[in-house]
Amino acid sequence: MMQHRGEILENAIRQSGIPLTRIVKNLNKSRRWLYNQFSRQDVSLDVFLEIGKLIHHDFSKNLNEFKPNTRQNHLIEDANDAVYGNQSAQYWKDKYMHLLEEYNELLKSQNLNLKNKS
Repeated sequence: MMQHRGEILENAIRQSGIPLTRIVKNLNKSRRWLYNQFSRQDVSLDVFLEIGKLIHHDFSKNLNEFKPNTRQNHLIEDANDAVYGNQSAQYWKDKYMHLLEEYNELLKSQNLNLKNKS
């Protein structure tokens, strides 16, 4: 069953205590746009990232797409956007850190395999 992303977004914003007016002003959007997001089942992950930064909320606790094992698909989509210049330097920093983490896991697994063979 798919999570209703709009409800997750609305709950997080309301719990943050930050006024909706301030959020939409920082996003350069209208209140109507935000209310439309609340009613949508398929709110974009980019919207969650932007709003999460504003309200200091980590949506990885609420959305499976932000959990480490499924984040790779999102990074691939982001990489496609990056080719066309739609990403900031932060994207590349995040991607670099993600690749470093994967590389470290690979090294650890290879090290364990070598120890088991000896």
